[in-house]
Amino acid sequence: MSWTDERITLLKELWGNGKSASEIAEILGGVSRNAVIGKAHRLQLSGRPSPIKGKGDMEAKAPRKKPKEEAQGATILSLTEHMCRWPIGDPKLPGFKFCGKPTTGSLPYCTEHAQAAYQQPYRQRDSSTSSSSSSRPSQGQKVTA
Repeated sequence: MSWTDERITLLKELWGNGKSASEIAEILGGVSRNAVIGKAHRLQLSGRPSPIKGKGDMEAKAPRKKPKEEAQGATILSLTEHMCRWPIGDPKLPGFKFCGKPTTGSLPYCTEHAQAAYQQPYRQRDSSTSSSSSSRPSQGQKVTA
């Protein structure tokens, strides 16, 4: 199957009408869904919302609010002892800065970044069990039945 001018025109029309790539492939015949997607991409046809996310969901959702940044950040030269030292951005690029919000206690980070930097271990080891009472024998220990 080759992409003739008539088939390309039909593809553009069906794509514009909102038909899915599978439906277009079926209508055209002799072409796969992925071939339709590839041709649409090469023709730079407009992108469409994913049908998996549901139709009409895009309009119903409220736009996401960007979180407010309380501090503008601090450069290495303006950083003081009681300012958050969490790096923001790539140090190799212009605009690199540190968080700069007030630190928490003796930590070098603000509350938000301290929570990210210092996380509790997933599974805490029980301090009451020792290696000698373990069900597995240690190296060199004889196994008795």
